[in-house]
Formats: sequence, structure tokens, C-alpha cells
Amino acid sequence: MRPKLKVNSAETRERIWTRDFVFICIANFFVFLGFQMTLPTLPLFVKELGGSDQLVGMVVGIFTFSALIFRPYAGHALESKGRGFVYMLGLAIFVLSIGAYAFIASIVLLFVIRIVQGIGWGLSTTAGGTIATDIIPPDRRGEGMGYFGLSGNLALAFGPALGLTLVGIISFSELFLICAALGLIAFIIASRIHYKKVDQSEHKTATVAFDIFEKTALQPSLLLFFITATFGGIATFLPIYAIEQNVEGIQLYFLVYAIFLMISRTFSGQIYDRKGHLYVFLPGTVLIFIAMLLLAWLPNTTTLLIGAGLYGLGFGSVQPALQAWSVEKAPNHRKGMANATFYSFFDLGIGIGAIAFGQLAYFLGYGSIYIASAGSVLLSMLLYIYLYIKAKRRA
Repeated sequence: MRPKLKVNSAETRERIWTRDFVFICIANFFVFLGFQMTLPTLPLFVKELGGSDQLVGMVVGIFTFSALIFRPYAGHALESKGRGFVYMLGLAIFVLSIGAYAFIASIVLLFVIRIVQGIGWGLSTTAGGTIATDIIPPDRRGEGMGYFGLSGNLALAFGPALGLTLVGIISFSELFLICAALGLIAFIIASRIHYKKVDQSEHKTATVAFDIFEKTALQPSLLLFFITATFGGIATFLPIYAIEQNVEGIQLYFLVYAIFLMISRTFSGQIYDRKGHLYVFLPGTVLIFIAMLLLAWLPNTTTLLIGAGLYGLGFGSVQPALQAWSVEKAPNHRKGMANATFYSFFDLGIGIGAIAFGQLAYFLGYGSIYIASAGSVLLSMLLYIYLYIKAKRRA
């Protein structure tokens, strides 16, 4: 009987779909759904308020930089104050700030609320990824993070298209209140999760002032930076670019992107666990590179949707692989900081991309954004090859 009980215990430890994992995925879905509904509609809101393309980029950029600044704090707080405190605080700030959009009538006030929302987003997403890392068995981390990412991808499948559809039917104020309600649902579900208790003896508070990243996560996070710069160009300017090109189907773009992104999550994490990041990263970035070239061309809806599918397959493979890589070598008491480092570079890529591409669009037109994005992906590929060869030589 004893050997049998031991086997059952091992099988239980290896399960991914536990009660808490289901709850963190559901909470992640609702907060991402509220966020994704605003992603393509906020640029339109800025335009309605009288803002230019440059201001559109700055509104997106200030949000990501706000999140970026608070991620190191989130990483430390996860280890000192606990997962639940950081996650619930982040969700509460997110709900209140996104609801406040409903009452905004000036771009100046929008900037202020975007900063506040960035703080909530930085806290909640850093905590969410760390909580998922705690729950997933270590030897199935790539697969588990892929499934966790699926919850956000499901939101992406419906969020942008739903937001763009609703904004043609209801007011921006009503849309933002709906998004806040979705965040509130995430908050309620998150309150039901059993969070990992932190080990205070492992947390070194003396180095907090200088400790803003986890060094073991730097390489994959830097690679991610060049990839997410492309996402800044898509999420911020693609709806406006499609209108300028007289290309229909922008709602379908986000749906097709999300569907193919979800498809990639079903196999890319397992490939990462079995063969490593080489077999995921390079094929994924090649697909993203081709997608950017297609968007720069963009003659019709067919090209738009092909680009969406390729980008979904590529980004859906690369992002969870890089996140798993970021946390796998970090000490147990540094998993929060590893996730904070990963998401900081995620934000930095989107923020710098949105601001830089806003300037680029102003001087050279929207098509130039995606040519520059293809160049950014190429830089990531070359950097990866350099790091891979360097690691092989050391081995």
C-alpha cells in the first residue's frame, strides 16, 4: 500500500490543472479581457479628444513606463508581503482606474489615469505570472505557462473585436465601465485562490534599493524587448493604419491572431520542455518577421489576416518560452523578481515601440512602423544566435 500511495502523491504533484491553477487562469482571463477591450479603442478615444498620432503613442507609452517603474517593487513585494497582497492590490487599482476613464474629458487627465492604471497593471501581471509559476510543476513549466498564457489569449480573441464593436454601438464611457466590471470579476475570483506563503528568511530587504532585476532572467527578457516592440506598433496603430489603407477586417485581425496564438500554445510549451528554447525561438521569430513585412505591404484584407495568423503562431510560441526561460534558473525566493524582470522588458518594448512608432508614423507614414518592426525582430534573432553560440563555446 505504501508504494501505491507514494505514486499517487507524485502524480498529484505533477498535475497542472489544480483548483488554484484554474482560478488564476479565470482571473487572468477577465482582467485581460477588460484590458484588451480598451487596447484598440483608446487610440480612437484619444482621437475623439482631439489628440494626434504622437499623443496616441505617448498615451500608450506612459502606461507601459508606469507599469515598468513599479515592476521591481512588485517583485520585491511578492517575496516580502506575499502573492495575494500584491495581486489583489494590483487588481483593485486596475478596476478603479479603468472605471475612471468613463469620466475623463481631457487628454491631460487621461495621462494621469493612465499612469495609475499602469501601476495596477504592473502589480497584477507580475503577481499573476509568479502565482502561476508557483502552482505549475517545475518539470512542466513550459507547458503550464503556455496554458496560463492561453487564458490571456482567449481574452485577446474576443477583447479587441468586442471593444471595437461596442464602441460603434455604445459610448466610450459605457465601454470603460463594462471593462471595469470585468476587472471586478477577476478580483472576486482571485480572492478564492490559496497563495504560496513567502519565506521571510530568504528575502533580503537590505538590497531592495539597488535590486531592480533578476540577472538570470536578463537574456530572455532582452530578447523579448525587441519582440514586444512590434506589439506596440500593432496594438496602437494598426486600427488607424487599416482605415487609412481602406482595408476592412481589423476586428477579424485580432480574432485570427488570437486563434493562431492559442493553437501555438497547445504544442510550443511541450517543445520547449523537451528540446529547449532553440526549437521554439528561431521558428517563432521567423514567423513574426514575415508577418511584419506583410503588414508593411498591406494591400488587402487577405494579407492582413495572413499576417495575423503568422504573428499569432510566432508570438504565441516565443512569449511563453521566454517566460519559462526567465524563471527556470532563478532561485525559489527570486521567482517574483524574475517575472518582474521579464514583464519590465515586455513593457519597455511596447512603451518604446509605441512612442518611437508614433514619431515614425508622423514623419514617414504608418507603413514605416512595420518595416521598423521587422528590423527589431531581426535584431532579436541575431542577438539570440550570438548568445547561443557564446553559450555553446563555454559548454
